[in-house]
Amino acid sequence: MRIVATNKKASFNYELLEKFEAGISLRGTEVKSIRQGKLSLKESYAEIKGGEAFLVNCHISPYESASWFNHDPTRERKLLLHRREIKRLTGKIQEKGLTLIPTKIFFNDKGKVKIEVALAKGKRAYQKREAIRERDRDRELRAELKKSWR
Repeated sequence: MRIVATNKKASFNYELLEKFEAGISLRGTEVKSIRQGKLSLKESYAEIKGGEAFLVNCHISPYESASWFNHDPTRERKLLLHRREIKRLTGKIQEKGLTLIPTKIFFNDKGKVKIEVALAKGKRAYQKREAIRERDRDRELRAELKKSWR
């Protein structure tokens, strides 16, 4: 498994509850751009329309060598999930006010592009501040332990 891109802001802005692995319906030039690592998951999210899941706002840069066959960088891409998974996600999103956030894009062992999508709940500002404080405390503790070992 080779990870191509991760959404680092996802774990800071959201509480990730459950993760799903899905395929993505892509064009050839998109796959080539992904192999070069030219994509961004920053503002992207997934939504369910008409019983199908779509990845929205994921920016995959155009492939330079592709002339006029190139793709639109921010087009909606279909996520390949089982029907029962989509129904389950639809219920949770409508019922509890959760959202689907892509966390990483990777190539599996067979060379297929896969995406990890997490069912997430938004964090409040005070939860984000607490996470920053906790991270700083851990960093200071590690530094003190490192000094004591010398």
